Amino acid sequence: MLAFFVLCAIFAFFGLVLGYSSIRFRVVGDPLVDKIDAILPQSQCGQCNYPGCRPYAAAIAKGEADINQCPPGGEDGVKLLADLLGLEAKPLNPELGIVKPKRIAVIDEEKCIGCTLCIQACPVDAILGAPKFMHTVIQSECTGCDLCLPPCPVDCIVMEPI
Repeated sequence: MLAFFVLCAIFAFFGLVLGYSSIRFRVVGDPLVDKIDAILPQSQCGQCNYPGCRPYAAAIAKGEADINQCPPGGEDGVKLLADLLGLEAKPLNPELGIVKPKRIAVIDEEKCIGCTLCIQACPVDAILGAPKFMHTVIQSECTGCDLCLPPCPVDCIVMEPI
């Protein structure tokens, strides 16, 4: 019985320490980064030369990246970012890509050999499948980033307009 109370006291002590630590050492995110990230299209395509929308938003907030580096966001995205940051809107940087109509990946399941290379390349986990079995795209999750196209050895993936 004494062991039970000792264990309860130890658990209570560690609970209090963890509770205090979570309050004392809380990491507060930058609200500007959150607002910029909300404007970005969340395609996680990497066309802006950052690994995803959140790192690009952080770079914009720090002044390390320009607001015109997101082709999926288009001119409207640049305008919204300019308004938010009090900057002048500018045209998209053509070196990073052009604005394309919204598209999604479609896999020709008869050609698919189940190599899983497209699954590994997809930044939003929109492709389902198993090794040596056909794959398919969850259309509601696909952001149309084109990152699944290059690794496909049998060219069974096409991008179709929505």
